Order: sequence, then C-alpha cells, then structure tokens
Amino acid sequence: MEYRSMDKIGEKVSLLGFGCMRFPKDEQGEIDEVLTEKMLDEALKCGVNYIDTAYLYHNRTSEDALGKLLKKYDRSSYKLATKLPDWILDSKEEAQKILEEQLSKLQTDYIDFYLLHALDARRWEHIKKLELVSLCRQWQREGKIRHLGFSFHDGYEVFEEIIKAEDWDFCQIQLNYMDTDFQAGERGYRLTEELGIPLIVMEPIRGGMLVNLPKDLAERFHQVDKEASLASWALRWAASHSNVKVILSGMSSYENVLDNLNTFKEYKPLGEEEAAAVRDVQKELLNRVKSRCTGCGYCMPCPFGVNIPENFQFYNACSLFDDARSRRLYYGMGKTQSTACRECGKCEKACPQHIKIREELKNVTDFFQPEEGC
Repeated sequence: MEYRSMDKIGEKVSLLGFGCMRFPKDEQGEIDEVLTEKMLDEALKCGVNYIDTAYLYHNRTSEDALGKLLKKYDRSSYKLATKLPDWILDSKEEAQKILEEQLSKLQTDYIDFYLLHALDARRWEHIKKLELVSLCRQWQREGKIRHLGFSFHDGYEVFEEIIKAEDWDFCQIQLNYMDTDFQAGERGYRLTEELGIPLIVMEPIRGGMLVNLPKDLAERFHQVDKEASLASWALRWAASHSNVKVILSGMSSYENVLDNLNTFKEYKPLGEEEAAAVRDVQKELLNRVKSRCTGCGYCMPCPFGVNIPENFQFYNACSLFDDARSRRLYYGMGKTQSTACRECGKCEKACPQHIKIREELKNVTDFFQPEEGC
C-alpha cells in the first residue's frame, strides 16, 4: 500500500481511503453488513488505514454499521473520519449531542479526522453564527477529536475565504480529471499546497461516471494500457498531485475493493503518454456530458416523488452513450420522472454541487420528449 505523510499534523495515511457513502445494500435497501465486513476486512488487511463516513450517510446508519464492523480491530490501527452536518443544527448544544451520538455509534472514544460537512457560502455563515469552530477546538482539547477540517462544495472564491479563515489541520475537496475547473478544482488544490494544508480528495471517479465511459473513450485508455481498469486511470490522476494525501473511493462491491487495492499496491505516477490520454478523454467528456450530478443523493427525498439522481443518470447515459436502455428505463420511471417536479426548490438547497436542479429537470423532460429521442 502507498502511504503519504501529513507533515502538518504528524500523520501517515494510506493513499487509498475507504469511503463509506456507497456501502452495498441488501434486498431491503439496508446496508449489507456481511458483504461490507468482507470488503473492510480485505481493505484493512492490505494496508488501508483511513476510513471516512458521515452522520447522514445511509439514512444515519453508516456510523452504526462501521462501529460494529471495526470493533474487532485495534483502534490505533486505523484512522476514522466523520462529519458534523451543521445545516441541521440550531445551537451548540445540538452539535454536542450529535458528537456524543457519533462517538457512541462508532464505539470509540475519539475521532481522528473530524470535518464540518459540505461547506458552502451559506453554511459557512451558519457555522460562524453558531461558533462551531470554537466548539470543535474545545473537543480537540478534550481529546474527543484529533484533527479538524472541512469538506467543501462551492466555488473557488468561497473556498479561499474558508481555508484562510482558520488554521485547518486538513481539508477535503472534490477533484477528478473531469472537474479540474469545477468547485475548488485545481486552483483550490494549488492553494492547499501553498498553505501547507493536507488534502483529502473525494469523488475521484465522479460517482462512477469515469468507470462507465463510452467505448471510444475507454478505447483511448486501452490503447495505452489494455490491462489497466478505468478506475485506476482516475485514481492515479488524482494521486499525481503530491499534496493529495488520501483519495476516497466509495467502494460498493468486493470487486471495487480488489481493483482499487491493486492500483495502490505498487502505485506508479502517470507517465507522459498516460497523462496525454487523460487529457484527451477529459476534453471529450466535457463536450458530451449533460449534468454534473454525482448521484450523492443529498437532494432526496423529493416532496413530489421525483428520483432526481436517476433522472440525471439516464440523461447523461443517453447523451454519452446513445443508450436506448436508459431511455426505456426513463420512460418506465412513472411518477418519479422529471415531469413530476413542481419546482419547490428544496433539492437545490441541499445539493452540494449547487446544480440548478429545477432548470436541469426541465432539460431532462425536453430531452426525453418522444419526438426528440436520444
């Protein structure tokens, strides 16, 4: 396993981190703990030592499952990260209750990496109003959390404001070869490098999009290395940034785990020819993609029943692949189609990507009109 040092805070972490937002589910839609345990066991056995969850993941059950499944391991053998959802809080007292609940669910006395979750301009103002940073510093002094950072979803200017406002121990942004100019992007990466703040990367595979490429784009990679998985290209691109200390992969199958472990077992930076192939694929993807939705599900549930991520999934599939199956699936969605949107705006307030969901759902409806087709 490849490891990187966070010199600012004296930590050594595995370059591959286990993201817990996309645990596999059973037939009842709950976390499949048997399969998840197998996946975690394999990852930890092979050297992964950074595990990232959040209070709200899997309808607030991810921390419970993780606490049970990690109980058999020596607590010092892994680094645990979780997040405080400030937008559901109205007071410091509520934040205190959530931290105590998290420690209980995770069956631990401390959290290694604690993040203020999915910050944007509005949430940052809310955090300042509630003085949550000072509360988190108190928790650090008490030994309940060890390192304080934030995850981020907004534009570069907001990122610069937040990262310079505090002496953060680390931070986390979305970064992949498709999103170099999106949100904090490459400019945000360079700023973390300048400030000496260790960086965690999320969405390196763009919610699965970068492993489900059109055949012609996949072939561009296969011409260079026919054995390498599409996921490995995205992960190695992110890893080519020296201040990236952990790359979170939201693994949802045992096969995902094995493939990602293989990428970082003997990690090799991208060569010149490989980097050129990534640039070619990136350029073409940006020309074709319709929606920047990553399928995170923060926008759900919709009060009117619209399955927002699935609408965008089919929208992109038809655009990228000319996929007749996705068109059939869209028409089979019934009341969960984009046409059921009543433009209440609830989804947009929750979207970490700041997508204009109401406007884009109208585009989905127009795109799938029978006379337009795919």
